[in-house]
Amino acid sequence: MRTGYPILAGLLFGAGLAISGMLDPARVRAFLDVFGDWDPTLAFVMGGALIVMAAAWAVQRRMNTSLAGTNFDLPDTTTIDTRLVGGAAMFGIGWGIAGLCPGPAVASLGTAIGPAAIFVVSMAMGVALQRVLVR
Repeated sequence: MRTGYPILAGLLFGAGLAISGMLDPARVRAFLDVFGDWDPTLAFVMGGALIVMAAAWAVQRRMNTSLAGTNFDLPDTTTIDTRLVGGAAMFGIGWGIAGLCPGPAVASLGTAIGPAAIFVVSMAMGVALQRVLVR
């Protein structure tokens, strides 16, 4: 069942994105267009995610291991450095241009394969480039 939990979580996440309409890049771009025809839907989706995540953190603090029996792999640092800020900026710029972030892009492979595939391939190339440059 160890591989079942991530698959179930991914399916649940993808279904949530599809139901909320976040697979539509136009809706995401409309959220980012604060001086135009602003669509607050993404703010409600994020708010719902924050509530679920707050509950998950509260439960996790009381657990020694995950439901799969593995240790939790949590970040060991809270340092804000140049790499973190640069990565966050690149993520935000890419999200604003494409209207997709990694989760919705992968989920969109089931509905809009052309644009989503271009994004996912570009994302994979960026990850590979980062790994080469860090070495």
